[in-house]
Amino acid sequence: MRTIGWFVALAVIALCATGTDSPDLKAVQAPMSSVHALAKFQVPGFPDWIGVGDSIWISNKPKDNLSRLDPKTNEVAGTISTGKAPCAGLAMGFGSVWVPNCGDGSVWRLDAETNKVIAKIATGIADTEGTITAGEGSIWMPADATGVLARIDPKTNAVAARIKISAGSFAAMAGEGAIWVTCTKSNLVSRVDAKTNQVVAKIPVGPSPRFLAVGLGAVWTLNQGDGSVTRIDPATNKVTATIAIGVPGEGGDIDTGAGAVWVTAMGKPISRIDAATNRVVKQYVGKGGDALRFGLGSLWLSNHEFQEVWRIDPKVL
Repeated sequence: MRTIGWFVALAVIALCATGTDSPDLKAVQAPMSSVHALAKFQVPGFPDWIGVGDSIWISNKPKDNLSRLDPKTNEVAGTISTGKAPCAGLAMGFGSVWVPNCGDGSVWRLDAETNKVIAKIATGIADTEGTITAGEGSIWMPADATGVLARIDPKTNAVAARIKISAGSFAAMAGEGAIWVTCTKSNLVSRVDAKTNQVVAKIPVGPSPRFLAVGLGAVWTLNQGDGSVTRIDPATNKVTATIAIGVPGEGGDIDTGAGAVWVTAMGKPISRIDAATNRVVKQYVGKGGDALRFGLGSLWLSNHEFQEVWRIDPKVL
């Protein structure tokens, strides 16, 4: 997920270790070495984006493939070739895995049962560090940095609409009856009405929002500018909380599950926010992380440096 180089990554990790966190964060921190994984999957290359269905899917850009993890056996079930340079997330929906490919600006549709390619759809990709999402009857892909959201019809495997959004919008997520798109350039979230294909609200959030999650009755953005998380009430389109989490910089990821909001970043692989209090209740510091998803009762964490994916019981975090 990250686009930063190795030396920059080391600098970020070093910064996290120099004591710049607030007293509140320091009080809830623990070493990443104390985390016990239920399973560790070896994924050589660059294990990154995660898709959760009956299986767990891991994007691997340098290998031009996906790894399929079997949650029943906790083993790697196989690898599936994709287009060139898979990027910008994975979407699960309509019995398929949807894979953006930055090599040619396409989205590939794979059958989640047979691993076979069903369709290759020319959409464009707004940014390598973005996301694709499934919901409201369609697949949604930020398709151009100038501000275009492509809507893919899964019945026809074709782009059904190209929706004008704010320039510099790279990540989308479906939920709460809408499509939510972060605009990193203008520090806002756009709400798209799937019935009209129109932007119906623009909500100011923290600096440089990128990745986002929809769950627990809210929309959550990870703001790369200051490392905060913004909470939006979808009933009012208003910000109800800004949570200091101390993970500024490129990369990272965010998801919800088990009553918590989960954030990963280089140097701080796991942070847990209690959705009831809007407070960071645990943060693990050390090597690992940068992509995560919650599903099948587990937290799934891509650890680039180890070339591994960890399966973790959220009850131990």
